[in-house]
Amino acid sequence: MARITLKGNPIATVGNLPEVGTKAPDFRLVDESLTDRRLADYGQKIKILNIVPSLDTSVCALSAKKFDAEVAQLPNVVILNISCDLPFAASRFCKTEGVKNIITLSQMRDKSFGKDYGVEILDGPLAGILSRAVVVLDGSNTVRYTEQVPEIGQEPDYGKALEAVKGLLK
Repeated sequence: MARITLKGNPIATVGNLPEVGTKAPDFRLVDESLTDRRLADYGQKIKILNIVPSLDTSVCALSAKKFDAEVAQLPNVVILNISCDLPFAASRFCKTEGVKNIITLSQMRDKSFGKDYGVEILDGPLAGILSRAVVVLDGSNTVRYTEQVPEIGQEPDYGKALEAVKGLLK
């Protein structure tokens, strides 16, 4: 169980992020066309899982936009922005904000992603949604980098995540 904070107040997640060097758990998430997506749908691409509570918050929106700008310059990399947001809301966010290089995915049908990745928040006012975290997977879906952001209102360390991705591109 990860101990994180929301505005300085302690909250907990259901578990911990998958360990570096392990195979990432498969998932069943929903894209903007209401199609179920699995990890295998993204093939041999390097994957950045930008896990957020909701794109309807400033820090989540900022992280999506920053990763969107970075991934545009990286070949064979896909960014999967994962939240509990409904696909309609996530799609509207991308159109409104001009975000073109990320794929938004929702756990609206199957709640196992939050449990399998250890990011479901257990208590406090955000109980039931996802914490802020970043997971980088290589082309064979092995975990190469993780960050459980310790404070919900804090941005992830983009530099470290992108450094991990660029190391896989060599």
